[in-house]
Amino acid sequence: MNDTIFALSSGGLPSGVAVIRLSGPAAFDICRQIVDSIPEPRKAALRTLHRRDGQPLDRGLVLLFPAPASFTGEDCIELQIHGGKAVVSAVLDELGTFPGARLAEAGEFSRRAFENGRIDLVEVEGLSDLINAETEMQRRLALEQMAGHVSAIYDGWAERLKFARAMIEAELDFPDEEDVPGSVSDRVWHDMRQLAFEIGDHLTRSKGGEIIRDGLKVVISGPPNAGKSTLFNALVQRDAAIVTSIPGTTRDILQTDIVIDGFPVRLTDTAGLRETDDVVEQLGVQRARTATESADVVLRLHSAELEVDNTPIQTAGRIINIWAKSDVHIKPDDFEIAISAETGQGLEALKTLIVKDAKALTANGLVLASRQRQLTALRTTQERIDEACISPHLPLDLRAEMLRQAGNELGRITGRVDVEQLLDVIFSQFCIGK
Repeated sequence: MNDTIFALSSGGLPSGVAVIRLSGPAAFDICRQIVDSIPEPRKAALRTLHRRDGQPLDRGLVLLFPAPASFTGEDCIELQIHGGKAVVSAVLDELGTFPGARLAEAGEFSRRAFENGRIDLVEVEGLSDLINAETEMQRRLALEQMAGHVSAIYDGWAERLKFARAMIEAELDFPDEEDVPGSVSDRVWHDMRQLAFEIGDHLTRSKGGEIIRDGLKVVISGPPNAGKSTLFNALVQRDAAIVTSIPGTTRDILQTDIVIDGFPVRLTDTAGLRETDDVVEQLGVQRARTATESADVVLRLHSAELEVDNTPIQTAGRIINIWAKSDVHIKPDDFEIAISAETGQGLEALKTLIVKDAKALTANGLVLASRQRQLTALRTTQERIDEACISPHLPLDLRAEMLRQAGNELGRITGRVDVEQLLDVIFSQFCIGK
C-alpha cells in the first residue's frame, strides 16, 4: 500500500487514445516531474509529458483526483495520451524509474478501492461483471451490483441481525431491568423468521441472476430425424450442425452461445435418443442424456413421421414438448407449441417460452445475487437463522451464537468481516489496470 502503482487502464494497442492510471502516495509528485504544471483537481488540462531530462514523450490530457474522493481512495492521476505502442511504452518506462513506483498487479486498483472502503466485495464483483458483460441483461445486472443496490439489502439484513443479538444480550445481562424488553420472542424471533423468509425469496429469484451471468442451459432432445439439428441451425441462424435424412447423423453434443431477449443462452444439440449397437452412437446417446440431466430447459421434439416417445426424461429443468415440422403435419392438441424450422413458423413463440422462467424471476428487478460465492453464503445465513428460530429448547446464548454466525456469513458477502482468503481469488480475475 506504500507503493505508487501505475498501469495502462484502457484497451489494447494501438488505439486512438490510451489511458494510464497512477494511484498512491507519490502520484502527484510524479506528475509534477513529468508535466510542466499540474492542473486543478478534476479539471482536464492539455499538457506536454516529458522525461525528467526534458525530452518530450507526448502531449495529452492530465486529470488529478485527490484522496479520498478517488476510485482507489488514494491520490490518483489519469493520463490520456495517444494510443501508439511506442508512446505508451515510453511513458510506462519513465514512470517505472521513479522510486516507489511500480506496475500494478491484476485487480490491484480495485483491491485498493476495497481496502480503503470505497467499494465492497459485491460492488467489486459487479464491476468485474460489467467489464465482461456481453448482453444487455448482463450489463443491467452488473450495474445494479456495482451501484450498491444489492449491498444495501444485505446491509439492512445485517442491521436486523445485529439488533436481534443486542436484544438477546440485553435480556441475558440485565433480566431484571425495567427498560429491557421482557419478551425476546416477541421482539426478535418473529422478525428473524421473517428475515429467513426474505432471504429464501431472494435466493429463489437469484436463480435469474445466475442465468443472466452464466447463461441459460437449453438442450434439444428427441429421437433421430425429429429435426433437432434443423432447429439448432434455425435458432443460431447458421448451418452449425450437419442435417441429413440419415438417422444418427449427430453423434456428439454441439454447443453454441446465443442471446434471446437479452438473456445469454447456451444451446446444445444432441444425438438422437434410441437403442443402438453402434458403439460411437452409444457414446453420443449417453452424452445427450448427461446434457439433458443438467439442463435448465429441454426442448423435446416430436414429429408425425415418428412414433411419439413418452419415455420420462431425467432432468432438473423444464421440458417444452414441441411438435416439429408443423408446415407438413398439423399439431395435436396435447402439444405445447408447434414449429417449422424450415419456414420459421413458431420460432419466435418458442424463444419466448425458452426464457419464460428467467423473465419471471427478473420481473421485479435485477437486485439479485449472481455468483456462487454469494449464494452459498446466503444459504448458510438462512440455515443459521432457521436453526435459531426452531430451537426454543436451547439456551438463549446458544441461539444468539447462531445469529452471530448468520451475521458473519452475511458479512462475508460484502467483505464486512475478515475475508482475506477470498481477496486473492476475486481480484486476480481482473485485468491489469483495473
